[in-house]
Amino acid sequence: MNRSKWTIDLAHSMIEFSVRHMMISRVKGRFERFEADIEADPEDMTTADINVTIDAASFTTDHPKRDEDVRGALFLATDQYPLIQFASTGIVRSKQGEYILNGDLTLRGITRQVSLQVEYGGLVKDHRGYERAGFAAETVINRKDYGLTYNIALEAGGIVVGEEVKISIALELIKKD
Repeated sequence: MNRSKWTIDLAHSMIEFSVRHMMISRVKGRFERFEADIEADPEDMTTADINVTIDAASFTTDHPKRDEDVRGALFLATDQYPLIQFASTGIVRSKQGEYILNGDLTLRGITRQVSLQVEYGGLVKDHRGYERAGFAAETVINRKDYGLTYNIALEAGGIVVGEEVKISIALELIKKD
């Protein structure tokens, strides 16, 4: 086993989400500050250990008033819960270059098991000789599972904020050693 430590290249990585608005469209946003402790063998991704920490207050939809509301007590409560954390519990290869990453997601002090569909983009050496690996991952969570229950019923039926939140992750990692 050739396990190495990896760090996120923040200039080439993103953690995004989308949620239904008024049942007719999707609002998208992202987290601007996050880090990870990753130890993995590119030849056997099923042995990887992954721990991700997200600064919850770095949430943005590029709409200041909405962002302020979402950081507040009715949604993320970032003053009380400044971090969103993910810790892997297991990885299974589903087919060539694709994996299911299982782990514990902690949001607003509530931890739930989640599974992410992961696509391994490959491994290359950059122009400076550093090894880089690329990944794309997606999952869907129900925000109510994490105590995010605030909503407003629409007169014509439905709700203002959808319950399912789609999370999309693009990571480019750099080998540390």
